[in-house]
Amino acid sequence: MNKKLAKAFARKIVILAGPESPHNMQRRIIWKTCHFTRFHCRLDQKACFESERTLTLVCDADDPLYADVPRPPRKISERKPYSTPMKVLIQRAKEEKEARKAQPCRMLEEPPDNGLLVPELVEVAHQVYRARQSVLFGLSKLLQVVPVQRCRFCSEVHIGHAGHEIRTCTGPNSGFRSASHVWKKGGVQDVVSFPKCFHLYDRVGKPRVGHDERYRIPRIPAILELCIQAGLEIDEYPTKRRTRPVYCIEGRIVDFEMVKKMDEMDRNSYPGIVDPLVDPDVGTNVEELINSASLSHTNCVNKSSDKVGKSLTELSGITMGSWFEMISGAKKIMEKYSVKTCGYCLEVQVGPKGHKVRMCKASKHQSRNGLHAWQEATMEDLVGLNYVWHVRDVNCPALDNNLKRYYGKAPAVVELCVQAGAPVPDEYRSMMRLDVASPERDEVDLVA
Repeated sequence: MNKKLAKAFARKIVILAGPESPHNMQRRIIWKTCHFTRFHCRLDQKACFESERTLTLVCDADDPLYADVPRPPRKISERKPYSTPMKVLIQRAKEEKEARKAQPCRMLEEPPDNGLLVPELVEVAHQVYRARQSVLFGLSKLLQVVPVQRCRFCSEVHIGHAGHEIRTCTGPNSGFRSASHVWKKGGVQDVVSFPKCFHLYDRVGKPRVGHDERYRIPRIPAILELCIQAGLEIDEYPTKRRTRPVYCIEGRIVDFEMVKKMDEMDRNSYPGIVDPLVDPDVGTNVEELINSASLSHTNCVNKSSDKVGKSLTELSGITMGSWFEMISGAKKIMEKYSVKTCGYCLEVQVGPKGHKVRMCKASKHQSRNGLHAWQEATMEDLVGLNYVWHVRDVNCPALDNNLKRYYGKAPAVVELCVQAGAPVPDEYRSMMRLDVASPERDEVDLVA
């Protein structure tokens, strides 16, 4: 009732006041114009800010100098990016399906899909194995001189006598510490990590490990399993070697090893007859693997004994060389031998297919009943590089949190070898940001 009386009283005042004077009307028009101009300027400033922000992000992403700088870790709920685009994977699956329909029964010709070894990768597998042994030996010696620090609550690692002051801790109760790290002494496993996978006796005949077999089948480092499948022979982890290619019958792998054994018995009874279907080159390669495996162990022992008497600089250079040899050799093997990884966790499996062990505890594992979401793996999934902050001068104070945008990063192995005296490799000069001059601590407020 009071609102109705107020509206009626306002109408009477407007009627009594008569028409608005030209002066008041002009003032109202000027006020509206100014208000509209101010609002338009705010929109322009906001649009300019968004465009500059987008331009900056695009420039940072497209800049070749800092394209290799490691980005912050992804969220736990996000899936790893596919190394091969999804369109290429779909097209590849369609082509395989059409080829299977056109020829239901066919003999696989390309190794290693047919069960045979790739001849040119057998020696590479031995080189990778020897390089891995050399890297582990060199790191164990370098850690006696250059210490490694590790956070007690997260996976952060720092190379040096004292930890840095950059606040990036994501462990429990990190909010109470303002995301500061609590450092403790680390070891070789903190510098480089080798994820483990299930060992496959027959990578073609039985490529999957069931859930009930998880305790019976041993787990070994994935890079070691990759070398074994590529041709390395280790007595502790036997594997099946074939001399005949397998057949694919309606998508299923079928081999005729029993026929081969019967043929061998016939050849032993009649030594003058030679089977032309058996490739003699493949047989000699398998025999040479046993000899080369024994030689690899002796070479590792000889190299280890030689390194003891060498200086720290030479040891760091040899360790870094072995590191690059291991990484480059593993990449060559992964071009032929497939490696799978889970899209949500760190599980890795070397072989044409992933295992069926229900052990995934990452995001959305309930919908998969604990099974892994397998996809193509990369080198960072096979070998944990573990990027750390690069320290230019060991004698300077610890890295400051306010200057972290001026610091670069590098794999922990490379950073350890560089601090021990090895030259900075050209592959990581941009990542280490050696061309960026960082200001002093008292100059932080003066920098724009």
